[in-house]
Amino acid sequence: MPVEFTGTDKYYLNPELREIINIAIAMEKPVLVTGEAGTGKTRLAYEAARGLGLKLEVAHCKSTMKGEELCYVYDTVLRLNDSRFGSGNTGRNVDNIWDYIVWGPIGRAFVADQKVVLLLDEIDKTESDVQDNLLDVLDECQFTVREANHVVEAKHRPITVITSNAKRELSDPFLRRCYCHYIPFPDPEEMKEIVRLHYPDIDKTLLNLALNIFYELRKQKYEKPPSTGELIDWLGALQRSNRIPKDIIKVPYVSVLLKRTGDILKYKEEFTNEKKFRF
Repeated sequence: MPVEFTGTDKYYLNPELREIINIAIAMEKPVLVTGEAGTGKTRLAYEAARGLGLKLEVAHCKSTMKGEELCYVYDTVLRLNDSRFGSGNTGRNVDNIWDYIVWGPIGRAFVADQKVVLLLDEIDKTESDVQDNLLDVLDECQFTVREANHVVEAKHRPITVITSNAKRELSDPFLRRCYCHYIPFPDPEEMKEIVRLHYPDIDKTLLNLALNIFYELRKQKYEKPPSTGELIDWLGALQRSNRIPKDIIKVPYVSVLLKRTGDILKYKEEFTNEKKFRF
């Protein structure tokens, strides 16, 4: 039976994203998801795993990361320690190299007995040669454990979701091997659908007023404009305190929406009694 992800009770999947993620699953291709913070790039993998009933393996990429460590790490220090002092009751055998191989997220995905969802989060933090090497591994679904001269082949090709915040350009070979999708920031109607997944009984007046203020704040060119996550948290605070925001001048709990000190100070300076935005 074909595997298809249709969203979950906590994740709104717009039609375009639904098409690209499901064709990537069907064609067994990595899907590269880009977009500004708060558009649900990382959450896509988590919810796809939950919605499809699959295990999730996550690699949080860093600038110092090497592709090999995402596949496996050979713990030479532990083996040396065991050779000197004994392995005790650990069950490790110093003569067996496999007792000292620690699988990384890609390795765990490849040796898993069932298909898993593999998330390579913020791949743009890594160097271009690391990216290209990873795509070779994912394309061929195999890698070599050099210390044992052994090729590890994937039992099942994982559903691979790769995210990027565009901190640096990705290489052409990398892009060529992925299905790419940019997630635009949700418009007000889509945002209402997202909010109702979290607060199905939210008051319509509260929702409309809050969204007007939210999108007005996003127009102000703050260093970190409020994203979907901040909106969800803000609406939760408003509901809990039974407060309905009237205008952009006195936004309740503005620090839930604006996180950087400079943005909060800019908001306080700009929106005075002489400059009102009423809805």
